[in-house]
Amino acid sequence: MFDKLRTAFSNTAKSFSEKELKEKDIDDILFQLEISLLESDVATEVIDSIKSDLKQKLIGSKVNKNEIENFVKNSLIQNISSLFEASGSINIMQKIQAKKNSIEPYVILFVGINGTGKTTTLAKIAYLLQKSKFSVVIAAADTFRAGAIEQLKEHSNRLNLKFIAQNYGSDPAAVARDAVLYAKSHKIDCVLIDTAGRMQTSKNLMDQISKINNVIKPDMKIFVGDSLAGNDTVNQAREFYKHTKFDGSILTKSDADARGGAALSIVKITSTPILYIGVGQEYEDLQEFNKDAFLKTVFGATEIVEEFSKKEISKPTHETMEKIQEKPQPEIKSESQSTSKPKEEILIKESKTESYNDPFEGVITEDINRYVDFYDLTPPENDEQARVLAKKIKEWISSGRPKP
Repeated sequence: MFDKLRTAFSNTAKSFSEKELKEKDIDDILFQLEISLLESDVATEVIDSIKSDLKQKLIGSKVNKNEIENFVKNSLIQNISSLFEASGSINIMQKIQAKKNSIEPYVILFVGINGTGKTTTLAKIAYLLQKSKFSVVIAAADTFRAGAIEQLKEHSNRLNLKFIAQNYGSDPAAVARDAVLYAKSHKIDCVLIDTAGRMQTSKNLMDQISKINNVIKPDMKIFVGDSLAGNDTVNQAREFYKHTKFDGSILTKSDADARGGAALSIVKITSTPILYIGVGQEYEDLQEFNKDAFLKTVFGATEIVEEFSKKEISKPTHETMEKIQEKPQPEIKSESQSTSKPKEEILIKESKTESYNDPFEGVITEDINRYVDFYDLTPPENDEQARVLAKKIKEWISSGRPKP
């Protein structure tokens, strides 16, 4: 995890220990550091800050040559540590608990583009809230992507949670409002709202987020990004923050991220904290982001820091739970039954269920939209219709995307 970032900082510290502290030598080494950080997906704003701070500390300083490496290393640690501290921290559980005594539910809105693991991350947060004894309702406000409602419904069934949805093409803000009203009337602690995985450059879809914000006024907005997407994730965070002013981020697939620059960059660009990182495929594979653990991992800890992952780092995993891999199904209960028992008991009684595969896997949203527009189709209403549509779209793509 974060091998490239660790190597970049380590090489810089060692380089200074082999040279006199002259400005030209410092500039040469800092240039190499800049190249390494760019390769590690660190944004230019972060790189400029690190270089400027380090150069200021080094020029004219009187440090024993044998101590220069540790001096540089400590300077880098202080710089990055202050970067994380400036973004602050958010304890979601404390915020929900603080609002629990009021008649209003705590509302969390999830934003991000398709393929980042946003829907799965929402389900992981729901699972985490269940373990903390909070009641949860999930809203399927992604009425745009084919199969999105069925996917989130499957997660809700597995976690035995109330699920609010309408038909495809419905107003996402109306779905979100229905979920909030249900939570109020049933004294539910928290509402988790999934939104369409829109590209940050899609003005119409980004405007929908603004509408949802205005209608339900969420207590928290969370950006979900893919660690492995590197600079693209950083650019997504930059653009989403301009439109939504989200409160914090969750980075998925962090256990397979050898670069590590996305976390630094997003914190610097948005001045908001990293809340959690995804470290595996299961519901429990969501770890609270720990600044000290990050620093130990990047700056040469002798062993892998356990706070980041329960998995072996050599075993790469991905957020393939977007396809809902096979997992035990909770026993079906009526609403009155499910609320009369602790959440742990609900999750213990399980039976086998077939896995759910997204029929549109590998098909980008742009192709789906283009095909639907060409043939003036309505969104599928069930799994079978979704599979038929996906097959037709894939055949159309393999034929060269002909116009009708």
